[in-house]
Amino acid sequence: MCGRYAITLPPEAMRRLFGYVEQPNFPPRYNVAPTQPVPIVRANRDARHFGLVRWGFLPGFVKDPKTFPLIINARAEGIETKPSFRAAIRRRRCLFIADGWYEWRRFPGPGSKMVKQPFLLRRRDRQAMGFAGLHETWSDPQGGEIETGCIITTSANAATVAIHDRMPAIIDERDFDAWLDCSDDRATRVDLLRPAPDDLIEFFEVSSAVNAYKNDGPQLQEPVGQAGLI
Repeated sequence: MCGRYAITLPPEAMRRLFGYVEQPNFPPRYNVAPTQPVPIVRANRDARHFGLVRWGFLPGFVKDPKTFPLIINARAEGIETKPSFRAAIRRRRCLFIADGWYEWRRFPGPGSKMVKQPFLLRRRDRQAMGFAGLHETWSDPQGGEIETGCIITTSANAATVAIHDRMPAIIDERDFDAWLDCSDDRATRVDLLRPAPDDLIEFFEVSSAVNAYKNDGPQLQEPVGQAGLI
């Protein structure tokens, strides 16, 4: 599961990687949380475009968002047959812009109470990543619209499974076009939804300050504890 992530590299670096035509200027965000507006990349008419969606996917059939569970992640396994995602996986694939994400490892603490320790996971070369995602425009009965999206997750690789059994499906830069091309709505491209190579990601303990979504800033990504980089 990916419940928090980060977007900290300069906008110019993100634009070079993702190749969208817009030139947005956005501040670094070290603690992106569900329901917040988040940047995505999608393709339209042979060009990539920057956009903003609410992190929390709403399928078109939802009548009342208040009674529908918040979908921030979608499991890759069987995604093409699930009612909430089977249309979007064919017609509305996107990339979530990121350069790190957080996971919490559970272990027994004092008195057998379970403790959750946050970890930051990022590329070893500190470059940005494109998380596989889906987007959907939800319309209310009055005609109002909300752009929504979710991150697709897959099983962890042999390294990150030490922290969590799931990870975002990271699309290789060479596969961006294939993932974003929804011109053939019979294609789901689920073949691209796989764990990252074992040597791609590093991870280390960070402060529990990241638990509170209101906390932000580079101090959230400073290593703590004795483990260091893994």
